[in-house]
Amino acid sequence: MARPNTRRLDREIQQTERKLKAVRKEEMWPLTGRERRQVVAALAGGSLKVARGKSPGRAERKLETLWQSVQTRLTQELTALQTERQRIVNEAASTKAAKKSSIWW
Repeated sequence: MARPNTRRLDREIQQTERKLKAVRKEEMWPLTGRERRQVVAALAGGSLKVARGKSPGRAERKLETLWQSVQTRLTQELTALQTERQRIVNEAASTKAAKKSSIWW
């Protein structure tokens, strides 16, 4: 029995890890359209407050919350992908073990 084919999942895991690193650096490319709109709205609201001479505290908190939620989403995706990969590997191992145990001399 050959090794289980997990190339697609491995590639997805690597891409999700790259996205998670980018979000930790507060890069915009891994965000969904909705999340991008929320970030831009919070930035615009905060800059408007600064222009008016007021504190942008609420906008900053909104941005921090948004980045945390994106990190949470990507972490959950990564965990799900890793769990699925492990399930495939375990399934292949149990199939191989069953096949070996059925052969007797």
